[in-house]
Amino acid sequence: MKTFFKPVARLFLLFVALTFVGCQSDTVDDPVMNDENTLMASSATAKLIERTVSNDGSFDNIVDGSSCFDIQFPYTVTVSGIDITINSESDLSLIEKLFDAVDDDTDLLEILFPITVVLADYSEVTIDGVSDLRELASQCVEGGDDADIECIDFVYPITLFTFDTRSQQTGSIAVSSDKELRRFFAGLGPNDLIGVDFPITFELHDGSKLTVDDYVALADAIENVKNSCDEDDDSDYNDDDFTEERLDALLVECPWVLQSILRENQDWISDFRENVLTFNEDGTATIEHGGAIFSGSWETMITDWRVALKLEFEGMTDLNLEWFVYEIDKGKIKLFTDDANKVVLEKNCEYTKSCDDESITANLSECIWIVANGGDSFLSDLTIDFSNFNIHVYNPNGVAVDEGNWSLEEGVLSFNDLSMELANYIGEWRITSCTDDRVEIKRGEELLVLERDCDN
Repeated sequence: MKTFFKPVARLFLLFVALTFVGCQSDTVDDPVMNDENTLMASSATAKLIERTVSNDGSFDNIVDGSSCFDIQFPYTVTVSGIDITINSESDLSLIEKLFDAVDDDTDLLEILFPITVVLADYSEVTIDGVSDLRELASQCVEGGDDADIECIDFVYPITLFTFDTRSQQTGSIAVSSDKELRRFFAGLGPNDLIGVDFPITFELHDGSKLTVDDYVALADAIENVKNSCDEDDDSDYNDDDFTEERLDALLVECPWVLQSILRENQDWISDFRENVLTFNEDGTATIEHGGAIFSGSWETMITDWRVALKLEFEGMTDLNLEWFVYEIDKGKIKLFTDDANKVVLEKNCEYTKSCDDESITANLSECIWIVANGGDSFLSDLTIDFSNFNIHVYNPNGVAVDEGNWSLEEGVLSFNDLSMELANYIGEWRITSCTDDRVEIKRGEELLVLERDCDN
């Protein structure tokens, strides 16, 4: 009897135990989360989050030359024999001012060691000398290809959840900064599961907001904009934090005087002194050079992770380059392609073009005009009277051979109602160059050079 009872008793107790465990599982308060609500710490989406909240070390590249870390305040540097204590980010401008005092000098800076640097995950490392700093900087990927993403930011606070291996929630944490979120990720193992309390909001580099409700939308939001701004992640410390939009607005505010120009290490300002560039909102531009006006175009863009200004002028090829903008400061814009090619523009809102529509209209209305590039054609024998917005054309004998009228608007000269000698010249002509006594106009490949003759 004893032999029979023991196995039966054991089976009964096992059944009771299993039943109790099953009931206990059914009454657990912690939710069971499916794969759509959890995120593995080593997943692509988690890595995007990690990159977005990594420490951006580019703001002090003027000192350490690396975007992967920054130097913890305070610390001391020596620039041109002057000791400067850097207590905050704003103090870095003092270094730049000393460097910018002379545009073409060699900038030398020494750091007083030891210093503490803050890495991408906000951990701290003590550096005892310049060789150690250079070694650490050599491990950094520059030029905008580094790990951190700066074109989009999380709006805090954000609540995160942790889970066990059965995807059951084990806890929650509220984070209120990039540092807290990045340090949270630093404490995770590759197979750890986390969750995000949606919805969450992003702020984009242009100040606009974007709200997402799931992990797919979160990943798309970061991927779509991660390369859409100039992260200023280069060792060109003069490339101040300004946007392409700010540059666009600044260029059209006023005319700009060409203050200096260096081409292939040759100073060309004597050939371009007091030349004035005017940028129009429609992308057209003019440069007044030697009393003449040359037409062209301008365009800004983000290229090689920098803001660039592309200039194209007819007859002024020395400026026809894609210039990087490396500084905007106190009414100046400094451009370069490399150390051998630099341009400095200075804003001059008091400048008045000598060759605007009003001036051209006044000049055309005075005296008689001839076609200076007529060559051996019939044009060379004609004289034209543009007074009172009329066109009267005369042959060498003073006989009228055509008549019509003209108008001028935004640099476009229109010839109208001509029906005889100049009938083929009806239409719109863009003014490409002008002085008080000379106006060049162009239509397609056709060019007319008009010169004023006040002796007849």
